[in-house]
Amino acid sequence: MLTAPYGSWPSPVDAALAAAHDGQPDWVGFVGDEVWWTEPRPAEDGRRTLVRRTAEGAEEPVLPAPWNVRNRVVEYGGRPWTGTLRGGAPLIVFTHFADQRLYRYEPGGEPCPLTPLSAVGGGLRWADPRLDLARGEVWCVLEEFTGDRPSDVRRVLAAVPLDGSAAGDRSAVRELTDGRHRFVTGPRVSPDGRRAAWLAWDHPRMPWDGTELLVGEIGDDGLLHGARTVAGGPREAIAQAEWSADNRLLYASDRDGWWNLYRDGAPLCPREEEFAGPLWKPGLRWFAPLDNGLIAVVHGRGQAVLGVLDPESGEMVDAAGPWTEFGTTLAVHGGRVVGVGAGPRTAYEVVELDIATGRARAVGARHRDAVDPAYYPEPRIRTFAGPDGREVHAHVYPPHHPERAAPDGEAAPYVVWAHGGPTGRAPLVLDLDIAYFTSRGIGVAEVNYGGSTGYGRAYRERLREMWGVVDVEDCAAVARALAEEGTADPGRLAIRGGSAGGWTTAASLTTTDLYACGTIRYPVLDLATWGPDETHDFESRYLESLIGPLAEVPARYAERSPAHQADRLTVPFLLLQGLDDVICPPAQCERLLTRIEGRSLPHAYLAFEGEGHGFRRAETLVRALEAELSLYAQVFGIDVPDVPRLELRP
Repeated sequence: MLTAPYGSWPSPVDAALAAAHDGQPDWVGFVGDEVWWTEPRPAEDGRRTLVRRTAEGAEEPVLPAPWNVRNRVVEYGGRPWTGTLRGGAPLIVFTHFADQRLYRYEPGGEPCPLTPLSAVGGGLRWADPRLDLARGEVWCVLEEFTGDRPSDVRRVLAAVPLDGSAAGDRSAVRELTDGRHRFVTGPRVSPDGRRAAWLAWDHPRMPWDGTELLVGEIGDDGLLHGARTVAGGPREAIAQAEWSADNRLLYASDRDGWWNLYRDGAPLCPREEEFAGPLWKPGLRWFAPLDNGLIAVVHGRGQAVLGVLDPESGEMVDAAGPWTEFGTTLAVHGGRVVGVGAGPRTAYEVVELDIATGRARAVGARHRDAVDPAYYPEPRIRTFAGPDGREVHAHVYPPHHPERAAPDGEAAPYVVWAHGGPTGRAPLVLDLDIAYFTSRGIGVAEVNYGGSTGYGRAYRERLREMWGVVDVEDCAAVARALAEEGTADPGRLAIRGGSAGGWTTAASLTTTDLYACGTIRYPVLDLATWGPDETHDFESRYLESLIGPLAEVPARYAERSPAHQADRLTVPFLLLQGLDDVICPPAQCERLLTRIEGRSLPHAYLAFEGEGHGFRRAETLVRALEAELSLYAQVFGIDVPDVPRLELRP
């Protein structure tokens, strides 16, 4: 073991390696007996491809570049594909990101468009598709723009003919609902084909505030009749609904403070833990009923593991293995359950559970150590005391290297990571971006501040009208505690975050003197302008719960906005922004930069063409990560000769 200052340790985890492993498999499903899923390709302009696992166990990409299996419904996108066997061969329907059209694909042929293009606003978009071969249709969510503004949009359930007759004829698309709700999820048809269930909600609510579960009868005419609300409301968030094999309605509701499972209105396994999460995208799935009456579930408190629930006894058995965190996608077929799991030393991979044997194994996108695991961080789950003694949950990743140690008495530099959302959380999984810092001797603390999910509705609602206060205080509480206990160097603390985490970072830099610098990624910075017509429709009224109605508390919008408090910025910062971002557009960054003009404040602004909200391209990921490390090196006085120097300018 050699001695070297924190931050200067040599590491095999470089930015290119971290970029190559960015993203995760998602949107799993069965096509016949085969497991299929989508997978990122950072080196191919960040596209997502469709992958299948053949009967022989081989993984094969289904669609070559430039096909990009992704959509922009509510801008974050929803489930982009579905598939089945027809005549013994796969029949796939998917959305292509470039034009947002639905396509039919049968291996051996070329994708055939099913929906038309639109010249109006953001066009026609489709998500959460389900095949109805009997009618020769695919049922899905249709998001249709009626003008050029982000708010000029309507969403309905729609049926698209599989024969391609709607590819040039919008009128050939059957609308199944009347558009009275602003937001809808895709329909779930009962096994007997007589009913369909879906979720709906309206501004100013977000789906974790309150949703309605609707059920309609499917007539002989193929239309939905007599739609009625059977659960949910303004203060009850239904996150998912499905039908059991015996045509009983299952759903996840937080009516008692936690997202628990219900069947026909009765709780199945009441626990103070979550069986669902925030519905950021139509098609997310935390539970899936099996034909034998059991239910596959993703559940936990502060984490999300895969289990199988017996709804009659309430007994649950969790899958064994290294996976301590499962994503928001599940599929079942016979006695097989497929999800996407990860752990502190395992990146996300496609995991299959055989409920007959209890055996779980990775079957796709398998984790393979890109470097010696000795360089991986060793996280600690911790709970800190925030203001008024409230609990603050965090994952602490101390510096870790198999062959280096710091000189006696030296405290480590630390970066506080604020997750996005803000209604979300940081999972405890292997992340090479974190290893990029910890293997060099820079610690990371991921904070699941008040407002995060995974800890019940009360914890989630700590942020109500307190965004920019509670999140800032909780991040600061973790940073101060690490410094006071001697884990972190109080003079070498930084903060970073993207999207809502970018807001928390910028707000922390303008309201505290705790941090020596910060990295702000595609942020919200000006509350008064981040709303209808500047951001997308889905989050355009989000601030009414996070801050309060603008008409009632206009001063609060100015007081908390970093762009309006730019004179309080006194430390170096790095600003990273995608120029195609319609969620947090570049104008947010530009307003902040305008307000610091003429000041001798070291900073850098890197804007990336072709990138939206969150970076996907390998070259962008490399540049952003190296720039971030260079910022910390310059501010903390660390020598990193293998990283390009970031030019900071006043």
